Amino acid sequence: MLHKEDGTLIKKSAFPASAVPDVPMRITEDVYESKAYGPGDGRAEGSRFHLLYQAGTIVPQSEIDRLFAPAATVATVSPATGPAAGGTTVTIKGTRLAGVTAVNFGATAGTELKRISDTELRVKTPAGAAGAVNVVVAADSGNVTKTGGFTYS
Repeated sequence: MLHKEDGTLIKKSAFPASAVPDVPMRITEDVYESKAYGPGDGRAEGSRFHLLYQAGTIVPQSEIDRLFAPAATVATVSPATGPAAGGTTVTIKGTRLAGVTAVNFGATAGTELKRISDTELRVKTPAGAAGAVNVVVAADSGNVTKTGGFTYS
């Protein structure tokens, strides 16, 4: 993941898109990459930021594209059923979930979204009408839909 110096996540949409391959792009502010570290290196588990590009650096578009992971995936939604009143804590498992910013059940946003890891999220369901709804995971890399992923009873 890429971050600003203050730790704010940088989204891929912050970099201009272009139909011409490898257009040179000027970085407008310092960009940091987070790298995990853990047991064995003498430091507490966590992550640290490394300066990847200094403001003013020119890099090809393909290099920017390489830095961003492919779209998230959703493998499971558990439990897959809950009351129409909402309030069910749902665990979503998949891949590349760290950049998820919202989870919708049908057209309504879930609440209390918690990113447990890059492969797991927890979110509370909103109220909804009885029946199956799509679960839509919104991330910088695009939305991912689990068709009929949750059923209100």
